[in-house]
Amino acid sequence: MTRREFIATTTLATGFTLAVQPIAESIIATDPTGLIAGAVNIPVKDGEIPAYRAQPATGKNFPIVLVIQEIFGVHQHIQDACRRFAKLGYVAIAPELFARQGNVSQLDTIDEIRQVVAKVPDAQVLSDLDATVNWAVKSSNGNSDKLAITGFCWGGRITWLYSAHNPQVKAGVAWYGRLVGNTSELTPKHPVDVASKLKVPVLGLYGGQDTGIPLDTVEQMREQLKASRSQSEILVYPDAPHAFFADYRPSYREVEAKDGWKRLQAWFKQHGV
Repeated sequence: MTRREFIATTTLATGFTLAVQPIAESIIATDPTGLIAGAVNIPVKDGEIPAYRAQPATGKNFPIVLVIQEIFGVHQHIQDACRRFAKLGYVAIAPELFARQGNVSQLDTIDEIRQVVAKVPDAQVLSDLDATVNWAVKSSNGNSDKLAITGFCWGGRITWLYSAHNPQVKAGVAWYGRLVGNTSELTPKHPVDVASKLKVPVLGLYGGQDTGIPLDTVEQMREQLKASRSQSEILVYPDAPHAFFADYRPSYREVEAKDGWKRLQAWFKQHGV
């Protein structure tokens, strides 16, 4: 297959990624009644990538929120998050940002998934998100003057980077995204490297018991943000582990997840989205 053919035939997960089984009983399922919700294709530089889109069934000029996946892809949890946003009046779009590198929803282990994700260039991701915003405006009644972004884990890191990349973003919320790391051709910068020049207000939500994101790196990020004019903030939930918003996993913490969701809505409203 050519790359174009590969991208066009890649599909979204219909349930949960195999590597995250079994699914916890705490899973939230948002009713799609009153919504337009489902898979769409986003034209990008080298073909198309699949995405999940949810928006109110009636109306126009919707604020746009980009919903950025965990390493597990655009599976049911991320799709449900899009529906939650749509219930609030947004057009919410989660593009499958690993589409060229592989279908992570069918892989059995996190190690296999990490091998796929490690091949995804940041430049490709940022370009695909630009294309997603353009599609939302042209094909989904989206208002580019009211653009927000949120992401989880891998997507939390991308939330910081895209907010630095695209000054059109009005507000971002990064859920436990990695802040530091080794630089490479595929990942030339990390959030801590762009923080001091950030202009977009980003709210970072982190867990004090997150073994993968040490609190000293969170403090490094806070220090760098002090030099910016972005009004960005970081909140640490002392007792929360990594992935505390992921209601389908044992890491879910209902109190912190609900508080973070309320703070996200207030943050978006505060900054005009």
